[in-house]
Amino acid sequence: MGRRPERDATSLSCEGDANAYYLQMSWQYFIVIDPAMRSGKPHIAGTSITVSDVLEYLAGGMGEADILADFPDVKSEHIRAVLVFAAERERRLSGPFAA
Repeated sequence: MGRRPERDATSLSCEGDANAYYLQMSWQYFIVIDPAMRSGKPHIAGTSITVSDVLEYLAGGMGEADILADFPDVKSEHIRAVLVFAAERERRLSGPFAA
């Protein structure tokens, strides 16, 4: 199974000061990579929904509310984690050595 930090993901919440939440947000609490799940693609912990699935839903015009309604196991925090994960991966891929 993919490695996750020891901290309990339920302790992170969108309630309260939004800036404090985003400063605490770490995709590692919500996104895992497990070779036995979805061919090792990064996915939302506890589900088989991949990061690319969520990005494709958003790119296709689904809103957060639509995704949450269609997938009861997915929470707002998961969608935010997907976006943070994708942004960090993009930063790594377009680093100083990218052409």
